[in-house]
Amino acid sequence: MTVSAHALISLEERFAEGILNGEKLVELRRRPMRLNIGATVWMYVKVPVGEVIGSAQVRSLHTLTPQTLWRKYGNVSGLSRTEFFDYLSGVEHGFVLVLDSPVRLKNPVPLERLRILNNGFQPPQFFQHLANDGALVTAFSGNVTVRAPTTRSMTSRQQTCIVAA
Repeated sequence: MTVSAHALISLEERFAEGILNGEKLVELRRRPMRLNIGATVWMYVKVPVGEVIGSAQVRSLHTLTPQTLWRKYGNVSGLSRTEFFDYLSGVEHGFVLVLDSPVRLKNPVPLERLRILNNGFQPPQFFQHLANDGALVTAFSGNVTVRAPTTRSMTSRQQTCIVAA
């Protein structure tokens, strides 16, 4: 089976905005996502916002212990140490998507529109692959602005860790 070049993830507003503002460079999950490097991850902000607001590209993916994830990515995760370890409590390994090239949609796509474009659409609780030539990807792709400004870059140590991971 071929993995789609597009996926939709559900995020809290603060995390999606952190990615788009270049402050949050990774997305942390309790279990792995089947994505390819270079895939476009579209960000659906959970209700009450209920909109797709932008995207980012998958730079790399890693499954590591919570302690190693914190050491390598904690300061670009958008989480406090307590939030980070509370979220990963009970798992031996966590999963991180390292993201780059954030892009904000000119016009966010609300849930009602998503349901018109894709009959029966329900926002994913985890993530979902999107058809490369499907109505959702077409609507999102024709609605992007110039790359969002990056206000924070990875340190050379973080870049080294990403390459080494």
